[in-house]
Parts: sequence; C-alpha cells; structure tokens
Amino acid sequence: MKQLTIGILAHVDAGKTTLSEGILYASGKIGKPGRVDNKNTFLDTYELEKARGITIFSKQAVFEMGDLKITLLDTPGHVDFSAEMERTLRVLDYAILVISGADGVQGHTRTLWRLLSMYQIPVFLFINKMDQPAADQDRLMSEVKKQLHDSCIDFSLNDTDGFYDQLAMCSESMMDEYLETGRVSGDKIRQGIKSRNVFPCFFGSALKLQGIEALLKGISDYALIREYPHELGAKIFKITRDDQGNRLTHLKLTGGSLSVKNTLTNGVWEEKINQIRIYSGEKYEAVNEVSPGCICAVTGLTQTRPGEGLGFEAAYESPVLEPVLSYQIALPEGCDPRQMLPKLRQLEEEEPELHIVWDEHVQEIQAQIMGEIQIEILKTLISERFGVEVSFDTGRIVYKESIENPVEGVGHFEPLRHYAEVHLLLEPGEQGSGMEFCLACSEDLLAKNYQKLVLTHLEEKSHKGVLTGSAITDMRITLVSGKAHQKHTEGGDFREATYRAVRQGLKEAQSVLLEPYYGFTLELPENLVGRAMTDIEKMSGTCEITHTDGATAVLTGSAPVFTMRNYQKEVSAYSRGMGRLFCTLKGYEPCHNPEAVIRESGYNSETDPDNPTGSVFCSHGAGFVVPWDQVKNHMHLEPFLKLAQSAVNEETGDSRTASREAPLMSLEEIDRIIESTFYANRGKRTEWKRKRPVYEVRREPVYHEPRQAEHREEYLLVDGYNIVFAWPELAELANDNMDGARMKLLDQLCNYQAIRKCRIIAVFDAYRVKEHREEIIAYHNIHLVYTKEAQTADHYIERFAHDNNGKYRITVATSDGLQQMIVRGAGCALLSARELKIEMEAANKRVAEEFQESRPRQRNYLLDSLSDKTKEQLKEAGSEES
Repeated sequence: MKQLTIGILAHVDAGKTTLSEGILYASGKIGKPGRVDNKNTFLDTYELEKARGITIFSKQAVFEMGDLKITLLDTPGHVDFSAEMERTLRVLDYAILVISGADGVQGHTRTLWRLLSMYQIPVFLFINKMDQPAADQDRLMSEVKKQLHDSCIDFSLNDTDGFYDQLAMCSESMMDEYLETGRVSGDKIRQGIKSRNVFPCFFGSALKLQGIEALLKGISDYALIREYPHELGAKIFKITRDDQGNRLTHLKLTGGSLSVKNTLTNGVWEEKINQIRIYSGEKYEAVNEVSPGCICAVTGLTQTRPGEGLGFEAAYESPVLEPVLSYQIALPEGCDPRQMLPKLRQLEEEEPELHIVWDEHVQEIQAQIMGEIQIEILKTLISERFGVEVSFDTGRIVYKESIENPVEGVGHFEPLRHYAEVHLLLEPGEQGSGMEFCLACSEDLLAKNYQKLVLTHLEEKSHKGVLTGSAITDMRITLVSGKAHQKHTEGGDFREATYRAVRQGLKEAQSVLLEPYYGFTLELPENLVGRAMTDIEKMSGTCEITHTDGATAVLTGSAPVFTMRNYQKEVSAYSRGMGRLFCTLKGYEPCHNPEAVIRESGYNSETDPDNPTGSVFCSHGAGFVVPWDQVKNHMHLEPFLKLAQSAVNEETGDSRTASREAPLMSLEEIDRIIESTFYANRGKRTEWKRKRPVYEVRREPVYHEPRQAEHREEYLLVDGYNIVFAWPELAELANDNMDGARMKLLDQLCNYQAIRKCRIIAVFDAYRVKEHREEIIAYHNIHLVYTKEAQTADHYIERFAHDNNGKYRITVATSDGLQQMIVRGAGCALLSARELKIEMEAANKRVAEEFQESRPRQRNYLLDSLSDKTKEQLKEAGSEES
C-alpha cells in the first residue's frame, strides 16, 4: 500500500484540531468527530491539552483512502510550542495549512509559511470557518495571494477557464500546455504542487464538516507518492516515554526496511530494536516490520536524539525557532538540585527546546523556553513524572553576542609535559547565520587528526562571549594555524588551547550584544493608531501602517522581546478588548540598551574560571599564565594575519610591512626546555623542522586553457571598492565622484570581458544600507552585484567561491589579504589589484597589436585600380572643365 505523511499546521484557534477530527470522520477512521470544547478529541489526549483546549504535543493518526495509507500528524499551533511543530516538519511529504476565514492570514501563519518554504514542503491550504459572517471568499483569496504567494489557486473553481488561466501563470510548462490545449493536465498540476509552484486552496467549515471531502479528494487526486531507495535511512524527530516509562524513539523510515531485533547505529552508538509500534491516537499496533514512508515508534534505543539521521540520512540543523526566555527553577526545600538535574534531562530529551542549564557557581537549574505557557506545562510534567512541585522566577531574556570585525585568536597550553598551540580566525557572519566552523590549516603545520580534534572542541560546547557571558552566534571560526609536539601533546591539550584561542580572539574583537526581537502585527481601532505608534517607539521598536479601512488599522513592525513581553495585556486594556497583537520571533539583532544589560549582568570575562582568556606557557620547567593582551608576544608561531599581510605586501611590492619579525622563541628552544625537564635523563632529542614557512603564496597561472577533460566555465569575481581604491587613477577620481570611479571600472571590465570571454561579476558593498536587498544587475556584458544589508562584498565573494568552486573555475581579484586567505582555502585562483591591471592592459595591448597586423600595410588609391583608357577619359574631362 502507498504511504503518505501529511502534517496539519495553523495559527492558534484557526480550527486545526477540529479539521483533524473532521478528516478522521470523513475517512471513516472514527464514528463521530470530537469537539475541543467537549474535551473528547481523538488526538488531544493529554489532560492539560483538554483543559486548555490547545495542542501541546504532536500526535499521529493513521487512516486509509482507497489504496493510500495516510499518516496525519497534528502539530501544536501555539507559538510557545513552535519547536515541537518544527521538528515534525522534517518528516512530512505534504502539509495542510489551516487559515481562519474570520481572521485571515495572521502573524504566526506567515511564520509557518516561511518554515514550509525553508523545508520545501508542498502545501494544501484550507480556509476554515467560512460559515461565519466575516468570512468573504474573494477577499480571503486576495489576502492569501498577497500575503503568502501569488500561486495560491482556488481549487473550488476546478475545470473552469478561470481555473486553468490561473494555473497557466504558475509555471512555463503549464503555460505551454495551456496555450496548446486550453487546459492543464492532472500530471502537470501534481508536479506543480510537488515542486511548490502551485498551492491549492479549499474553503469550508471544519465544525460543520463542510469542504472536508473536497480537501481529501484534492489530496488523493494531486499528491505524488515518493519513491524510496533500498538503502536504510531514517529521520528521528521525537523522543517520548509511555505510561510504563519505556523510552520511545519516533522516526520516519526513508529507505530500506526495519524489523524487530534489527541493530541500528549512527557511528557512535549501536543498539537493538525491541519493539516497533504504529501509533494512532492513544493506541498503537505492534508490528514486526515497517516499509519506507512509515512513521513509527521503536523501543530499545537509549541514546537517540531528535534531529539525528540513521543510515544515509544526515543529522538535522538546529530549529529555526529557539527559546528566548530563561527561568530559574526553584525546587522545594530539601530537594537536592544535583539529584533533580538528571530527571530534568529526561524532559530535555523529549523537549530539546527546554534547554535545561546547570549553573555550577550559584548551584541552580535554569530552563530556557519559548514562553510563559510552557512554564505551566513544565510544572505539570515535573509533578506528574517525578512527584516534585517546582516554581519559576519572573524570567530573563536570553541574550547572545557576536563580533563586528575579523580577528585572530590564539591559544597556547604548555604546562609541564603538555603542548598545544592554536590560531583561529574569527569573522562576523550574516545575521541569523549561527556558528560555522572551518579548517584552512596546512597539514605541514598541524596533522589532520589534530585539526579534526580542534574542530571537535569548537563544536562541542556553546562558547561564551566576553560582554555578558552569553553564547556567541553569527560567527565563522576557522583554524588557520597550530602546532603540536610529537611526544608531549595529548588530546586535552588542544581542548585547552582551542577554548583559550576563542576567548582571546573575543577579547581583541569589537564585540556586540544581541537580543531577540519580535516581529509583530497589531490590529486595533484606527483612532488608537497614534497611541500604539508612540508605545512602539518607546519600546525601541519600528512599525508602519500596512492596512486601514476607516475603522480598523493594521500595524506591522518589530521590537525587542524585552520591551514587548507584556504588551498584549496593555493593548487589550486601552483598546477595551478590540485590539489584537500577534508576535513571532524575528531573530537576534543588536541590543537596544547594551550598556545597561552589560552593567546588570556583572560579568567579568577575566575572572571566569571555566572560560580563561589567557594562555599557559613554560619557562625553566614551570608553567606560567600570560594575560590575553600579552599572549601574542609569547606565541611560538607567528600570527597568521601578520604573515598573510606580509606575503601580500611582498607580492605587491609594498615594503612597509614586508619584513617579518623573528619569533620570540624558536622551536629548538622549546625542545631544549622540554629536554631539560621530562626527557633530561633519556639522552634523546627531538627537533621540529618546518618544511615550508607558515604562510607561502604560490603563484598560479591566472588564466589558462582547460585540460581536454575539463569543461568548467570561467568566472572572474572583482571586489569593486577594493580595486577602485587600489588603482591610483580610480582612487583619485573616487575622492571627487565615487559613481564616476565605479562606472569607469565597470566600463573597463566590460572591455576586458569582450577580450577574455569569461563571466565577470563586480561586487560592491551595500551592507550599510538599511533594509537593502541583494541586487544583481546586468551591465552590458558583465554582472554587477550590490550586497544586501549586513553582507559585505567579502562575504558575498567567499560564499560564491565556497558554493561554486566545484562547478566553475573561479578567479578572485582583490588585494584584501584576509579575503585572499579565505578564497584560497576554497581552492580559487587569485589576482591582486596590481596583477588585474597588468593583465587588462596586456590584453588591450594584445588586441591592438592584432588589429594593426590585420590592417593592409599600404594604402590603396582609386586611380591605381582604373584602366589606362579610363584614366585618359578622366584627364580629358578635367581639361575641358578648366
């Protein structure tokens, strides 16, 4: 039987659970649809869900339609439980997005739409509550098209000219078929839905069972069944425990088959399956084997985690929606927090977004959660599961930190009989990019196994910032240099050196404090707009009026979570219940009051015993600590950035910083210290010899004919402003007219492209232009790129090089030493600004010479080509005229 997994998502109170009941009733799964207000729904089985009338945990129901077996996953609608919903998205084939016909597209609906787009999940839309007076189908269809996607099509118009006319606008293939036949075939529609070019919309009332059969028929007619490989693959999306305390691993099988007593492994653990369960509501069926596409729960696995992949499936990334509030868990008197912590870790396994944190210094347990409703859920779970009544404090905002400039962080760990040195390049990333860890270190400096060890230590913990001790984010950390000793280095040495390198770099960098921001939609009477806009301005937020009809106005914008946490109550008070505020987490942005937050945190980065900023060196057989601001004067390897800049200066002929200072301590001296202590009586010496300098520029042919077997297209990426200020004639022009300098460079690049026949992309910074979106402009025969807000030309070029070097032969033209290191690590060829100028002048000269050679050497005259008779006639005619 064919398998299909469909998730049902909605903003809270849109009628999602009622629709689930209607679907199960219409399919024959249940004899009577349950009601949320009657607390008898098939899927909301948890007592707290019945009491509050909301879905808290995702559940599944299995039903059949003909030869199609459908697993329906009901997900939480409340924003506090968004992470639970997001984990479920990863195993869906299709999604049903429910929209309230009375309320239209709401704030959290748009968040859900963005997540569905990010995970590339095909969507059927069901506009519910069409029986209410405020629901107008034409208005709602227009709103859905405007706020979600223009390819949302009303499938109630099926088999009409207007229906096919709208479908034809969704893709070229549909348009071609429509122009040829006047219709669009079912196969084209199915493929269009699967590829997210078409979003079918159905209207009805779940409570009155209207429109549900049309929705189910649409799914049956237009859903494509995925073909699965024979190789084993599975996605783990949830961990729970049953009433007997058995640990359940919920997964979707995406390849192969799974049987009881099979052994599963992720490369770290290896465990055997004891039982396979197919859940439907509260009940389950135990089976011996499942086929691909099936959602099941297995027992016997004790080390699985949500987000893991088995077989060919890779692990998931962290959820986009993350907790922004932190609460202290107050335990009853006599309850030992150290005994309670392992129990709470069980809950964290099941609900990873809880983020249970143990603060060793104050001996307290903290929970990072999405919102205040989760507090009540957590209290109930702890009471039911462990018999302990806990309370929570008023809560704090979860801040984060990042940096504004690239720096090199260094760490050294060399107490007696230990040795490790690490150099890390810390660079600011794009907003919301999270943490990225890379390797760009020569194996002549540091063996591959030690490089991987450093990468492991970078990834294994959440590194603290130096302003408030908050976790760092939006940063790329690259291992660029390091050293080990063949006898004295142990694994723990690189852990210490790596941690200290991160902290030392953060101390040198210009750190920035980040706080979470809400994106909000505020609907209220038009006469209260002034009051609302004043409030938002006081909250350090921004907003604009996006809709007004003379009675009601809609404001959209963003504001810090800290200032907006309790604003819903205030809106209800001053609007007398007529105002509605919808908030969704927008992401982290620079803090609106960093000085006050830093002062209140009282964090001192130099006295944090678990996160030292200094390094440990050895002298005369004894270790000593060097403060972070003096560490680089003691390092045994030269700073990477200094060597990189020196290499660039040598190449470009700049002698100002080309000379290199000798390291303060040679490798031979290090050996003498170690030999004089631990190996003094063994008569054995160890010498370190470097095969080549720490950084060495290798010249490559700038352009060359590809090998016969290689047919990769050639790209030249030009760092626009870097070239402008590096060429004297353009720099002089830029002082008076930057636009003129930029256009002159572009014209020269156009001329060069006509000669070279490669693709040229000139990239210019626009990262300081507020809300600027990335622009790609065709300028004659080249492309011109203006970067988006918070993205520099360096970032754009590095990302392009990283993503496309396998497909194209890429050369980057820049004299930025740091950028050269990065693109070099991506395997691209380089041109300095001086070399680009020489290459362009040589190309122009070469073309000019070829043109001269192609011209006739002597001038031809008309008289030379005439016959003697014609010449005489012309001569006589001239005589007569005179």
